[in-house]
Parts: sequence; C-alpha cells; structure tokens
Amino acid sequence: MTRRKAAGHKSHGRLERHKPSVPHEHGMHFRFREVVRSLGPGLITGASDDDPSGIGTYSQAGAQLGYGIGWTMLLTFPLMAAVQEISARMGRVVGLGIAGNVGNHYAPILLNTVVALLFMANTINIAADLAAMADATRLLVGGSHAFPYVVVFGVISVAAQIFFDYRRYVAVLKWLTLSLFSYVAALAVVHISWSQALEGVLIPRIGWNAGYFTTIVAILGTTISPYLFFWQASQEVEDQRIDSRKHPLIERHYGARREFFRIRADTILGMAFSNLIALSIIVTAAATLHAAGKTDIETSAQAAEALRPIAGAFAEGIFALGIVGTGLLAIPVLAGSAAGAVGEARGWPVGLARKPKEAVAFYAVLALSAGLGIAINVTPLDPISALYWSAVINGVLAVPVMALLMMMARRKEIMGRYAVSGALHWLGWIATAFMLAGVIGMFAGFLL
Repeated sequence: MTRRKAAGHKSHGRLERHKPSVPHEHGMHFRFREVVRSLGPGLITGASDDDPSGIGTYSQAGAQLGYGIGWTMLLTFPLMAAVQEISARMGRVVGLGIAGNVGNHYAPILLNTVVALLFMANTINIAADLAAMADATRLLVGGSHAFPYVVVFGVISVAAQIFFDYRRYVAVLKWLTLSLFSYVAALAVVHISWSQALEGVLIPRIGWNAGYFTTIVAILGTTISPYLFFWQASQEVEDQRIDSRKHPLIERHYGARREFFRIRADTILGMAFSNLIALSIIVTAAATLHAAGKTDIETSAQAAEALRPIAGAFAEGIFALGIVGTGLLAIPVLAGSAAGAVGEARGWPVGLARKPKEAVAFYAVLALSAGLGIAINVTPLDPISALYWSAVINGVLAVPVMALLMMMARRKEIMGRYAVSGALHWLGWIATAFMLAGVIGMFAGFLL
C-alpha cells in the first residue's frame, strides 16, 4: 500500500551540519539533570494511567482481596513498560502515530474499527472520570449536586488543551503528576502490615473463582490500556514536529541511540511511578477497607468516603484530592488520544501544539469526546456501569491493537533498521498473550 505522508509533517530540503557539541553514539554519558529534563511522554502517560476510574479499580481490588492482590503490580510493570516503549519508538522512528501507521499498512476497515472503538471507550472513560472528580469535590468542598462540577472540570480540560501554549501545557501536566503522591502520603496515616504487604507483592495467591479472575481482568484492562499506546506514540511525533532539531529516525539516523535511551528512561520511570501509585492504593485499601470488612466499593469516591470512619478525615481528604488531580491529568490524555487517532485516520492536521485554526477538525473531535463525556452524566446511563463496559471494550480492543503494534514494530519496511527485536520484542508479545488470556477468561465468565 502506498505510504501516505503524515498530515502536516514537515519536509526537509537539506541535511543538517554535524554539531560537534553533541556526544557521539558510543560511550555516551548522560547526566541525571539531562534525563530529568527529557522526561515527558512516558511520565505523563504513566501518571494518567492512574485516572479516577483506575483508582476505583485498585481500591476495589484492595478492599475485596486485601494485600494478596499486590503481585499484579509487579507482574504488569515490565509488560506495560515494554508495550509503551515500543509505542514510543514507533512514533519517534516513523514520525507517525499508531493510527497513521495502521492506515498506511492495513485495510481501512481495520483502521476505522480500531479508531471507532477507541473513541467510544475513551469517551465513556471521560464520563466516569468526570463523575468521580465531581463526587470527590463534593467530599472536599460540599455541594448538593455533582453535575456543576462535572461541567466545570470538563470545560477546564478542553479549554486548557485548546488555548494553552503546548510547552506550558505539558509543563502543567508534569506538575499534575505530583498529585498522585497523595496516595503515597495516605500510607503514612494508616496502619499497614508491611510483612503481609510484601508477601502479597512477591508471592501470588490465586483464588480460583469467577470474582477473583474478574478483578484480575479489570486490573489488566486498567493498567495496560489502548489509549496509553496511542497517546505516547503521538506525543513523540508531536515533540519532534515542534523541535527543528528532531526528525523521524527512519529519515535521519543520527542520534538514534541517544533517543532510544531517553525513551527507555522516560518510559520505565513513568510506568514505575504508575505502578507504585497503584500499589499504594491497593495497600491503603487492603489495610483499611478490607481489614474492616468494607468490600462493597465501586468507585474511587466511595473509597475516599469510606476511609473517614476508619483512617480519619485527613486520609479521606488526601485520597479525594488525588482523584481530582489525576482526573485533570487523565482527561486531556483520553480526549487527546481519541482526537489524535481520529485525525490521523482521516488525514487531518493533528497535535496540541497546533493553533486551533490550524487543526479545526482535530480540536472539534477533542471537544466532542469531552462534551459527550459530560452529557453521559445527565443520561439514565450510569457512568459506573458505563465504565465497566468501557473496560470490556478496552480489554477487547487492547488485544488486536497490541498484536498490530508488535507486527508493525517488527516490519523493516515500517521501522527500517530500528525494527524491534530481542527481549523488548518478546516482552511485548508476552504482554499481548496476557491480555488475550484475560479477554478469553472474561468471555468465559460471561458464558458460565
């Protein structure tokens, strides 16, 4: 199939002159400050994985199963890190996001199906996240109705993406990741059996029942989600589009090793941060809710409210504050990844660094996704029930997307000399196999 040129991709009429100040490919030494400065797509992606709906899933897992479910965080860390690194590498090497690459090398019906499912799942997830943020805000500041908070948070998220300068907006997202440390702080105000918590992380204890496996599927679907693949790849494309010193590595090979080092450091740190926060939430819920027999938790806001009589108002407050902070971080990622995928599939100019008038269709889809998320909160459709079906869609969608990603990352006609191989390649396929097993188990549970 003929390769389409990425919409809005810059062309280069001359080669850059070699800059002696840039370190050589071999024997490079990176200072810690340089690594920290380079953090961005991986850190934001990892932090946004712990969105309010994810917090609800982890709280529910800890409340129902206690410390013994902590091992899932140790298992998912290398798997999600591998898939996210492969996604980022594809964006950096080719200069196109996942949707653009699928459109260039596979049938249109496959592309359209994947993008439609992603848009649907992300929109429902936005609705559930807005509902959770509104409920958490009511816990913090009061109010008789949640919907005004839903509208405020939705409008703020969309307006910030449309009107903020891209570099400043990314800086704001980086600062918002600090809100997740509230869940680490929660560990300090509850009584935890650290020996049991460590045992739960290191020694898997499987419960052979439908409820246990449903929780496992929910954790996998929450932790390894398609929108994260699309977002991190698209942000690598965006960063190189706005930086005149960067070009798709398939066009210009200079600096590849340095870029791959940056991507790996960024991704590993981001995913480690994500799993540390998730584990903190599980342990907090296990030490408080599970220990008190409070296992009927369905949402993150319910988990925060349930902490007050057990661990005090401070624990409830920092838990609720984290829900609001991570929601403000996650909604832009959900809406932006959906709009980016739709835009690439249609060949539109895409990217948050573009002015609204330069990418009208992209921003319209972004606003539509967030607007529908707000609207779902005034329909008879329960956002929490909708979130369940969003998780089902995400779980099902993750398998073909991951399989496509792995096949594209291996093809030399796409990745050139940077086709993924070795341990990274096998970890990606192992992650795909785990997601497939989860989907099979989920459907088996429906039939029983």
